[in-house]
Amino acid sequence: MKDKMTKRWSTYETFYVELGDKKVADIVITNHARSRWVDRVESEKTGYEDIAEFLWECLKQGRVEPYYRKEEDVYLIDDDLVFVAEFASSESDIDLLGNPLHKMIVVTFLGRMSETIELRDLKSYYSWLRHSRRMTLVKNSRKRK
Repeated sequence: MKDKMTKRWSTYETFYVELGDKKVADIVITNHARSRWVDRVESEKTGYEDIAEFLWECLKQGRVEPYYRKEEDVYLIDDDLVFVAEFASSESDIDLLGNPLHKMIVVTFLGRMSETIELRDLKSYYSWLRHSRRMTLVKNSRKRK
């Protein structure tokens, strides 16, 4: 979703918001992210436009920050809502200096830390998930033998 203000004739540069070292000019919501939004975040405003508008406003207001300092794929909104995003260079949008602008592709919403306490430490949560899945696979393979 692009900012609606850039549709004027007098705009020379595409509007973007800086997030770390990325210049976000567009937001793309995946089907998976939309389904997770409905399951884990909100049940009323569930359209792609609604989600993208919410994220765009959060970006413009500076409410989005990286979950970890050095990694750039998990982000927090208002120190509560956790989501995963990837970035791709936009083929059509560049800034005045010729540097490419980016599309933020929202992969999934993990949920709110205030509701899911496990999200406070993602690394231990994911290691626990991997271990529990591995143990389930081991148990299932024992049953087959």
